[in-house]
Amino acid sequence: MSDAQHQPTVQPTASLRNVSVVYDGTTVLGPLDWDIAPHERWIVLGPNGSGKTSLIKILSLYRFPTTGTVDVLGERWGTVDVREHRRRIGLASSSLRDQFRPNISGLDIVMTARYAALETWWHTYTEADRTAALACLDRVGAGRLAERAFTTLSSGEQQRVQLARTLMGRPELLLLDEPTAGLDLAGREQLVASLESLAADPRTPATVLVTHHTDEIPPSFTHGLLLRDGTPLVCGPLSEVLTAATLSECFSHKLRLERRDGRWLSWAVTEDSSQ
Repeated sequence: MSDAQHQPTVQPTASLRNVSVVYDGTTVLGPLDWDIAPHERWIVLGPNGSGKTSLIKILSLYRFPTTGTVDVLGERWGTVDVREHRRRIGLASSSLRDQFRPNISGLDIVMTARYAALETWWHTYTEADRTAALACLDRVGAGRLAERAFTTLSSGEQQRVQLARTLMGRPELLLLDEPTAGLDLAGREQLVASLESLAADPRTPATVLVTHHTDEIPPSFTHGLLLRDGTPLVCGPLSEVLTAATLSECFSHKLRLERRDGRWLSWAVTEDSSQ
């Protein structure tokens, strides 16, 4: 028997088959087949209305697909208690951020992720939970925000607290829906640096990062899925799928693409530059 035959089969962290989402007769996503392997770092890239948020809602078990099957962390949606299963998924999104009570502390926001909750009074927490939450904040350079009220934090600080929250409870899948949205240049770069640190850490599980902008892709991310009008254009290793041609098709605009110091830079082709 060959060495290849001795290799164990690695179960995907998530597997989507023939998945689509239809609203009022209009298909906003799919059909899509997609596998996410453990420790892969995925970018989902596309313009507004391309189906990115619908995809994250499916992966986080908040939106059941119109068609297809969704397997996440070894369980098929429809056969598992999603309230329990969501505890194994780290999620950061603007919709989640808007649900936090203004005066809740950074530490409590992180700690409540242990039960996929929004408030500490819904469950009982231990000193070990507090210690773990502080460690998550420290891991993304946000330890000083532990006792700060969420409403007093800057946009960048709120996003870092959310990022720390995704790490609480040793999640097996991280989902980051446009975490840099609304940040200024410094805040964005600080968050990208935090994302890069996590991506390079072998302890970090499979990760999916949704963005509109190539320059927000951390250098260590490995794979890419490009969406346009809900349709998957290309999917696979990032170095193969992210090209000037695929990016231009994705955004319906002629673009140039360059990789510099590990980052992906893109800009529009003008008449002068195309000559």
